Amino acid sequence: MADLLTLTANTDRAIGSRSSRRLRKEGKVPAVVYGAGDPPTPISVEWSDLRAALTTPAGMNALITLEFNDDERLTIVKDMQRDPVRRDVTHVDFIIIDRNVALQVEVPIVLENTDGDHLKELVIDQQMFALPISALPGSIPNELVVDCTDLTLDDPIRAESVTLPSGVELDVDPEEAIVTASVPVVEIPEPVEGEEGEDGEGGEGEAAAGGDDAEASDEDSGDGEGDDS
Repeated sequence: MADLLTLTANTDRAIGSRSSRRLRKEGKVPAVVYGAGDPPTPISVEWSDLRAALTTPAGMNALITLEFNDDERLTIVKDMQRDPVRRDVTHVDFIIIDRNVALQVEVPIVLENTDGDHLKELVIDQQMFALPISALPGSIPNELVVDCTDLTLDDPIRAESVTLPSGVELDVDPEEAIVTASVPVVEIPEPVEGEEGEDGEGGEGEAAAGGDDAEASDEDSGDGEGDDS
């Protein structure tokens, strides 16, 4: 289930790109927290603490209690922005949640039994890597295991076949395919350009050569007859 962690947030950060760059140089991440009727509040958190929170088995679905302004708010990371080149975290959105209200989140999918004899000659293609579900904050699973024992060419593993923990519901079309199997595509190499033409020309050339030889032979025979006479 989702882990419950606590982070201390500072609310004294200034708004603007210059302030955000300064915070990141100090090892902090600019962020905002909102939800449950509260107005958006600009905050910052220590990057090392945030990284530790998001590298638990719960990953991005970790439940994080933010402490700020002498108060506490149960939150979850709604969005995390990264630098497109360095991939550093540049901004985080925390959303305030209610323990008694279900959340819509995506849970990572883990495949098992993909090495069955009936699958050895097939290509296994995972169509979905996370399954959208709805669950109370305390019931969010860290991962969902998908058994590929019944996977065949004609029968993909669909969302409806995933075994869900109690209190967890699908938030996607039950017919959505998670894993499919297909026959490997064998590519036949194309003939090198000109090969057929060369063979054809060669055959004609040989025929022509044979014709010349025949004519030469006839001429020799004719010359011989003339000499004998």
